Amino acid sequence: MRRHTEMKLVGRDGMNVAFGNRFCGSAGGPWLVLAAAMLWGTTGTAQALAPPASTPVAIAALRMSVAGLALLSGSLWRGGIQLRSWPVRITLSAGLFIALYQLSSFWAMNATGVAVGTIVAMGSAPVFAGLLEYLLWRRTPERRWYLSTALAFSGCLLLVLDSGNLQVEAVGVLVALVAGFSYAFYTLLMGLLVRRQAPADATAAVTCLGAIFLLPLLWQCDLQWLIQPNGWLVILHLGLIATALSYWLFAKGLAGVKTSTAVTLTLAEPLVATLLGILVVGERMTMLVSCGLVLIFAALALLLFPATKRSAGQ
Repeated sequence: MRRHTEMKLVGRDGMNVAFGNRFCGSAGGPWLVLAAAMLWGTTGTAQALAPPASTPVAIAALRMSVAGLALLSGSLWRGGIQLRSWPVRITLSAGLFIALYQLSSFWAMNATGVAVGTIVAMGSAPVFAGLLEYLLWRRTPERRWYLSTALAFSGCLLLVLDSGNLQVEAVGVLVALVAGFSYAFYTLLMGLLVRRQAPADATAAVTCLGAIFLLPLLWQCDLQWLIQPNGWLVILHLGLIATALSYWLFAKGLAGVKTSTAVTLTLAEPLVATLLGILVVGERMTMLVSCGLVLIFAALALLLFPATKRSAGQ
């Protein structure tokens, strides 16, 4: 029997969450996280196809609502969510942090621009994830994680520099850091949750809570654009595919991946978004973009293939 070292987190809910190498050596986990990130990469292209009257805040609230309803329906169809011994505080916190991530990322982009807001939020998330793992469990990421994260961040930076539209505002950068922390903490909390509950049920509960936290924002939004075919089609795609399905894949993958590794793997999102922008929207493929894509691809390969090879040999 393969030995593994367990680490426990004892929370105020009275729950003990066991961690071990057996959770981090699965070959399937990283690929599920990567699949989720690829689906998230379709978000930008989908929003570009939405009616001009749509707003990012309205789209975020609507996509979470559609995803929450879809995931909840699936859980009810399978027999319902088992509430007995459910870690309530972790679930509430995960719902709060995914909603906070949605809000802070949009506020950061409005304050300091899409380019700077995106690179600060996405670039800081892996760093926060690594710090959280160390502070909570004294667990340091593997050496290849540092190289992979550096490569992925450099690639994202090249993609941002190619836009040529850079403006730095201190408040916007601070809010972007909040977004990065929120995403990292959400990932950590979901990692705890899927070790106690079925990934589908955990995703349904957290997504529904996130939608509830975001719904009040819709009262100030003009939603007449939803009448148009490209309006409701975009929301259906974002809600069912880019949120419900992707969040389920992400949660299922987290059962076999460290938090820090998972967050770095999701930097595949800008790679997919850039490729779709070139193929669908008609954006240019420049030298900076090419170099950025190569760096991100190399970062993902560094995390994926050694893990797969090592797991196959066990």
